[in-house]
Amino acid sequence: MSAALRQTGRPILFSLCEWGQSQPWKWAAGIGHAWRTTGDIFGCFDCVEDRGDWKAFGVLQIMDMQQGLRAYAGPGHWNDPDMLEVGNGMAEHQDRAHFSIWAMLAAPLIAGNDIRRMSPQTRSILQRRAVIAIDQDALGVQGWRHAVDDGLEYWFRPLQGGDWAFMALNRHAAPRHIRFDWRAQTVHDELSHRDADLARRRYALRDLWRDQDVGDTSRALEAEVGGQDVLLLRLTPAR
Repeated sequence: MSAALRQTGRPILFSLCEWGQSQPWKWAAGIGHAWRTTGDIFGCFDCVEDRGDWKAFGVLQIMDMQQGLRAYAGPGHWNDPDMLEVGNGMAEHQDRAHFSIWAMLAAPLIAGNDIRRMSPQTRSILQRRAVIAIDQDALGVQGWRHAVDDGLEYWFRPLQGGDWAFMALNRHAAPRHIRFDWRAQTVHDELSHRDADLARRRYALRDLWRDQDVGDTSRALEAEVGGQDVLLLRLTPAR
């Protein structure tokens, strides 16, 4: 199939799916452009559904299965944690978190909902250009879980041009207050050889879901993150 598609001379994306059973991230880059890393996702944020001889997984379960896979992804060859379930029955804040997580994972954004019957809320999530830009960043480096604190997760992803993406994920059902001291963090990515140097370098902060500037890294970040929701920021070196 790979050889036949290449011989057409046309730009065709070849997405492989054997549900991650034979660790395709180790061998599929020379065959296709993306490969499924897990079993099937379904429209639930934090659960597993037993379907007899197989199981379907929620967003957080699929996310957790991506641990250790980022080194295998990059421009032209991507880990695929399955299609998006945005608009398929989860709450709006869960859809927003789901879309943000996939963006941080540099995952293929495949809409799994009925696009003919989208609500305005679903449309606003799937068409959020600033978040799509994180996912589609040309540097092509997958983000990683930087720190965990009692169900709160802090993720970073290096972006082209010296920017960074930052996500605070609240796995709890209840809202949580966060305090994140930028200057106390050592953020170094061995994969891309990028160092945020937050102790000496100041970054402007842009909230990508509220679509507004929210200060810079000279002060600790304090915010409330809703239950099963995210805070997604773009960090840009300040002039």
